[in-house]
Order: sequence, then C-alpha cells, then structure tokens
Amino acid sequence: MTRNYDVIIAGTGAGGIYTAINLPDDLKVLVITKRDLILCNSALAQGGIAAVYQPKDDSVSMHTQDTLIAGGFKNNPDSLKILVNEAAHEIETILKLGVDFDRDEHGELHRTLEGGHSRRRIFHHKDSTGFEITTKLQEALKKRPNTDILENALLCRLKKTSTGFSSDVLYEGEHCTFNSRYFVLATGGIGRVYDYTTNSAIATGDGITFAYEMGANIKNLSLIQFHPTAFNNKHTRECFLISEAVRGEGAYLKNCNKERFMQNYDERLELAPRDVVSHAIISEGRKLDSDEFYLDITHKDPEFLKNRFPMIYKYLLSQGIDMTKDMIPIYPCQHYLMGGINVNTSAMSSVDGLYAVGECSHTGVHGNNRLASNSLLEALVFGRQAAEDIAKRFAEDNGYKQDDLESADFAIDPNAVPIPHGIRTEVRHIIQKAYFVIPNMQEALAGFERVSEIKRMLEEGNYIIDYNFVEAKSLTTVAYLILKEVI
Repeated sequence: MTRNYDVIIAGTGAGGIYTAINLPDDLKVLVITKRDLILCNSALAQGGIAAVYQPKDDSVSMHTQDTLIAGGFKNNPDSLKILVNEAAHEIETILKLGVDFDRDEHGELHRTLEGGHSRRRIFHHKDSTGFEITTKLQEALKKRPNTDILENALLCRLKKTSTGFSSDVLYEGEHCTFNSRYFVLATGGIGRVYDYTTNSAIATGDGITFAYEMGANIKNLSLIQFHPTAFNNKHTRECFLISEAVRGEGAYLKNCNKERFMQNYDERLELAPRDVVSHAIISEGRKLDSDEFYLDITHKDPEFLKNRFPMIYKYLLSQGIDMTKDMIPIYPCQHYLMGGINVNTSAMSSVDGLYAVGECSHTGVHGNNRLASNSLLEALVFGRQAAEDIAKRFAEDNGYKQDDLESADFAIDPNAVPIPHGIRTEVRHIIQKAYFVIPNMQEALAGFERVSEIKRMLEEGNYIIDYNFVEAKSLTTVAYLILKEVI
C-alpha cells in the first residue's frame, strides 16, 4: 500500500498532536504512533506546565532568568525568548480546547511552585497534568477531517526523496509506504536506554536514530536529566515519578538516618534544580554507603495531600505506603533528554523539510539542565512554530502537487532472521553503569567499544524489520552517540 500526504507526523505526545492541530485545514495530514495513542511521555507528566500567564507578581524576564540559571546559562537565547514569550498564547489556546487546570477557592487558576522557580507559575491538573493536556489535545485532533491517525503503526525506515520523504510503516502486520512533502518527528525521549527510567515504553530514541541516519545534526545527546525523586521499589524498569511539585509543596529529603541533608549541598535546599539534587543524593549516598533515601511530607495536612496529589497518593497506597503517614522511598533515575535532533527556531532540522518537536528535538531552550515544567511548554510552543513554518512553505510552493510525491523502494528480504536475544538488555546495562548522574569513565570507554560492535552487527546483518529490530537499533545508536560524546 502506498499513500501520499502533505505532512506526516510520527508521535502523539503533546508536541506531535499540537503540531497537527495547528496545521492548515486544507493540508492532508497523517499522524502515526507506534503503540496506543495515549502511550507517550507527555501523558506521564505530573507536575504541570510553566508559563507567565495573567501574572500578578511574575514576569517573562523572571521566567527567563530561572530557566537560564537551571540551564547553567548554556541556553539558546533565541529559542528561549520564543519559549517564554509565546507561553501565554499556548495556555490560552489549550484552555479554549478544554484543558482543565486546577483553580483556587476564588475560581482563579492555581499556580504551584517547583524546584528552580522563583515564582509560582506552574499550572496543573491535580498531579496528572500531562494526561489532562494530552487527552484534550487528542480529542481536538480526532475532530479534524483532514487528519488520519494510525495507532500501533511502527515507523521502520525513513528516506529523503527529491520531493520530500518516503516512509516504511509496519501496520497490522504489513509494510506500508507513505510519502509526504514534510515530515515531523515527535517520537519522544530515550529513557529505555537505561535500566531504570520514568519514561514510557515508547521512549527508545527512534526519531533521533532516523534523523541521524539521514545526516541530521544531533546535538548534546549526553545532556540527560536524572530526576531525583523516582519511587524506589528496585523492581520495575519503569519507575513511578514522585513529582517535583511534592517538594514544591514542602516535602523534605532525608537520608538513611532519616535526617535532612540538602543544607550541606545547596542553599535552595529541596528546591534546588534537579541536577543539583540528584548529585547531592549520590554524594550523600557515597558518604553514608547507602542508597536509602526518602521524601517526607507527613507534616502537611492529610486532606490537602490527598486532594493535591490524588494519583501519587493512590499509587503509593497500592505499594503499601501512605504518604500522609509514611516517608516515601526515592532515588534518582533517568527522566529527560535535553539534547536531540538539532533544530532552528522553526523546529526544522538540518535536513530540509524534516522537523522535530518535543523531547526528541534540541531547541536549546533548556541549556545543560531543564527547569521543571518547561517541557510541556516547549512541546506546545515549538509544535506551533513547526506548523506555522510548514504552512508558510506550502503557501510559497505553487508548483507542489501531492500526486507527484516520489516513493522510495523499501525492500523486504524473505530470508531475513530475527535479531539475537538480549541486545536491548545489554545496552541498558552498559549505559546504566557508564553514565548515571556521575559518569564512570572506565565503564564508558569499555561500553563504547561494545556498543560500537553491536551497532555494526545490526547495520550489517540481515534482520527482520520489526519492533524488536527497530527499537534495538535505536537504543544502540543512542547509546553509541551518548558515549561518543562522553569519551
């Protein structure tokens, strides 16, 4: 099957969906997601979305300064200016689309505080903001007659053609070819390259790998954020996140002796940026020879906690912990990627016509470390920037005809074999040991050699192109690029 579209978007997180919603109605759009529509990192975002919107004691310059401080002043100033200045527009838009943010007793939008922010500017829906935003955006997307949506559709190969892009998609057991004038990668993060991550199962770095293979500039892939307060049950690969907002509402960090310790590392205490807190936990753990750490908010009113954090409260109860009475076991784990497919302020990569939005992109707004709750904002702001740039280019392209799109030849070898078992697990172990919070250079050097071997094997072998192969190749490529930067 071969079908032509004006724009194809891979990924159904906030960035991908918002791009589709903002494209002109007269463009034919295809949105694909490799799993269920809601399975994405955006839907897992708990804390909220940062924005200066109808401010009382806040300003765009304050938001800018907080973002710069968190990012070590390595942020891209042009992208950052767009992020903070366009924030109010995106909040206004998603409110009109039905997003339900929490309000105070006066009916005013409630703002919470998170680490690194000097003002309360985090809009939220209880402790499941990402799910609220993503589901409401998906409802809006489904109403657009110009947009087709394919769930459980795996992007296997992507090629640049003389007229745009040609993609090989595995859908309902068949390889289908879809062509487009423009292509938007919104494939999320790389969390599954680690043993432990807060990311969903889709986060295997597929989009970054496709862009890399087409020659796109990949930047700062070693800039990985480790969230300091993931629930530490030591049994599951996908770690449940204890939101930054819990500390924002007054929780204390405690060591194995049940003592607060952040005063020994940073004057901002528990509200220091994530990289600072993660480093403090690892350093304190080495000092005490323990990986037992806790988040304690038992001094707060129980009813407030149940209403403010219903999802976290319910989950912890299922694990035998009552956060109104018990301390919560926590430990850092992989959470977010600041690097990715390098894009300009219109979200376009160095490959003409190839855009990247959301976590797979590198806009540079976060610098060396993302400020809490700037990620959903980035996805929306640059999703709209991508859509507007695509619309502008279509308006200027008078000679374009959808029927003229070139189709690439994606050969399927009947003699191909499955990939060897255990590749993804081996790669995860390598990265976890080599590059977690405080890098281990000895492990990184040895790991790079082994990952390079696996990468060559996957490139040269004759393997069946399915979920196992695509994700193993993506994780291996991501690991290779991370370690190449590190060493």
